[in-house]
Amino acid sequence: MGQKRIVVLISGSGSNLQAIIDACESGQINGKVVAVLSNKPFVKGLERAKKHNIPAITLQHGDYSSRESFDNALANSLVGFNADLIVLAGFMRILSPDFVNQFQGKMLNIHPSLLPKYPGLHTHQRALDNGDLIHGASIHFVTAELDGGPIVIQAQVNVESNDSVDTLAHKVAQKEWIIYPMVVSWFCDERLTLLGDQVYFDKTIIKTQGISYESLDSNAKPII
Repeated sequence: MGQKRIVVLISGSGSNLQAIIDACESGQINGKVVAVLSNKPFVKGLERAKKHNIPAITLQHGDYSSRESFDNALANSLVGFNADLIVLAGFMRILSPDFVNQFQGKMLNIHPSLLPKYPGLHTHQRALDNGDLIHGASIHFVTAELDGGPIVIQAQVNVESNDSVDTLAHKVAQKEWIIYPMVVSWFCDERLTLLGDQVYFDKTIIKTQGISYESLDSNAKPII
């Protein structure tokens, strides 16, 4: 089984991108990041890619006349790089159904909440406003529904009475940097698949809420 070709889509600093690059270089992931694409120029994530000699490409959505024309250009880039896996890591664009359908089953996203709670933006503030005691992050396969695709894994953090948006975001990010490389490695090892709207790990169906990171055994083997 050869290395998988990974393309990462970003819009910002790329901290999850860095975690995935590091995991590829250490051998945790049987794959290679072959390109990083951003819809915003001059972001830190592009600099991270350049430091690792990874092609860093900007496709500014404002340069395109419609969402569909931007998505077509993005899709052509992904096909050109022969991507086995597309990783959305802070990519702040809603993708069209046609685009999503073209890459169904090979596109992952990370979201800073315990989905289905708080799809969309400002998740940490919403968790604080609602007095949540538990918050976290979810990784899911991308479908046409915003932040609504089948969940692979969730990781939890405790919300303390003195937490702010910034401290909560930092706690969640620390979990993200662990679980995203883990899930990418599962995909690259062909242990993780999407069939229809159902996620399978080692040919066993994952429950609707995904794997709980807290339930993983010492070998990072899910208890399904």
